[in-house]
Amino acid sequence: MAGAAKPHQKRMINLTTLTLVAMLCSASYLAGVWQQNGKTSASIACDNAPLTNSQVTSPHLDFTAHHAADNSAALSQPTHYYSPCSADLSEYTPCEDVRRSLKFQRDRLIYRERHCPEKGEILKCLIPAPKGYRTPFPWPASRELAWFANVPHKELTVEKAVQNWIQVEGEKFRFPGGGTMFPNGADAYIDDIDRLISLSDGSIRTAIDTGCGVASWGAFLLSRNILAASFAPRDSHEAQVQFALERGVPALIGVLASNRLPYPARAFDMAHCSRCLIPWHQYDGLYLIEIDRILRPGGYWILSGPPINWKRHWKGWQRTQEDLNEEQNSIESVARSLCWNKIKEKDDIAIWQKPANHVHCKVNRKIIKTPPFCSTPNPDSAWYTKMEPCITPLPDVTGTNEIAGGELKKWPERLTAVPPRIESGSVNGVNADSFLQDTELWRKRIGHYKMVIPQLGQQGRYRNVLDMNAKLGGFAAALIEEPLWVMNVVPTAANADADALGVVYERGLIGTYQDWCEAMSTYPRTYDLLHADSLFTLYKERCEMENILLEMDRILRPEGTVIIRDDVDLVVRIKSITDGMRWKSQIVDHEDGPLQREKLLLAVKTYWTIDDKSQEESS
Repeated sequence: MAGAAKPHQKRMINLTTLTLVAMLCSASYLAGVWQQNGKTSASIACDNAPLTNSQVTSPHLDFTAHHAADNSAALSQPTHYYSPCSADLSEYTPCEDVRRSLKFQRDRLIYRERHCPEKGEILKCLIPAPKGYRTPFPWPASRELAWFANVPHKELTVEKAVQNWIQVEGEKFRFPGGGTMFPNGADAYIDDIDRLISLSDGSIRTAIDTGCGVASWGAFLLSRNILAASFAPRDSHEAQVQFALERGVPALIGVLASNRLPYPARAFDMAHCSRCLIPWHQYDGLYLIEIDRILRPGGYWILSGPPINWKRHWKGWQRTQEDLNEEQNSIESVARSLCWNKIKEKDDIAIWQKPANHVHCKVNRKIIKTPPFCSTPNPDSAWYTKMEPCITPLPDVTGTNEIAGGELKKWPERLTAVPPRIESGSVNGVNADSFLQDTELWRKRIGHYKMVIPQLGQQGRYRNVLDMNAKLGGFAAALIEEPLWVMNVVPTAANADADALGVVYERGLIGTYQDWCEAMSTYPRTYDLLHADSLFTLYKERCEMENILLEMDRILRPEGTVIIRDDVDLVVRIKSITDGMRWKSQIVDHEDGPLQREKLLLAVKTYWTIDDKSQEESS
């Protein structure tokens, strides 16, 4: 037929068509790749303006999934929407629950220790903020002021009225800085201590306040570059630790009863008790023995209040002279048995010093038989570890003038100097070079955090910060110039030979042990910012991710910020849970770029309270 294409011509036409189609597909694909790989940036809104539940999006947050498959929207849907807990749980502390504690023996206050709920008792709801909750005052105003609505308790204003602890002024609390043994204020009291031992030469940086009240001692030490970890039980002095945290002062719920305090050996430069009501002379001096364990070589123990200066105060204390004299003699005896040296007693303050090493102390065990030296292999073991009536031995030395465990640099040099525990090889897998590299790494990471969270560099936006897997304390060290403090947690899930909490303290920082399968010993709404580096990788075979996230929500303040860095698969799973927890969040790339499997989840907890009428709609 005229004009009909021949067979070989048909093949040429088909080949040409296929070639054109292939070229068009390739061009389309390349254009799509170019668009997908376009440079993106993200910043997270963390301002102080109250949010409402009706606000679903924020102009400061980019919720677009830039590097996801077509079905990514389904993957990001919340797995479950969490309802609010009942209003009476607004101050719920799971492991120090008053009702649960009554099941345990009262001897030695064991019922006030940690007693956590069983797995089936763990709440699966969100702890509400009290009606009228407001963002705490920024530091340093928070040292003197707190909102009444945030901690609605007037008990201490009545019980401690004459001691100048706390006052109510309209809708605010005011903290004049007074205390049972310092009616003229904590600053004047600290001046009295400074006249007995130097608090200003950098040799004392970390301190522990036992039975801290509202933590005025720790609050006023901060202006002298001394960081105090305060603790007190959840007892009849309602909310004393909660007041401390509202003031922006480091504190935990805790008690000296039968378990060791959750700190490593040789942690603190100074320990303090101001009428803390701890029976130091009882139980064969067991509680003073525990203070000895956590004091560094050459550290100080300061005692004010009964029985010190009893000849002047015995009538006011409503105790007999014989009773007080016997108590002081017993305390002096226990201190001597620990080889402590009493260096000062003036007016209402007495100070003892722990020896720099145990050379002479081991010799005098031939004369003073008790307490003996402990044979326990790990002096840092402190998570549900029972106290023992024995002296924790200091590391061996070669001479009587040598400081056991190594001499610390003075503050602030000790923050970045290689800690003695690392120099001696005590921390498995860490040497001087890797420590210095870690310090530089966290400086880089904090720089990246400030790019994606501009508010991190905003003065007063964050005060109470928690690093949930602190490792060597690099995160806290990199933030040292900011007006905030960091509670560095070393999880108990970490290997014992890699336990670095002692390193954190040698750097002049503070921290605690914690098992994140359980609740933390703190009140709801404690922290402004939570940081979790590889935490969920560490715990993925140990307990439910959901429970850890619900605990994070409990201890995070409304409008608080969360930074989670972990493997991308875990981060996607975490986001699917937190999207049902009234958090706003987004996933952003690692500081080294999109090819890294490790990603960041940045989140903000939205503002809502007990009286929020949209609770039912949200749940």
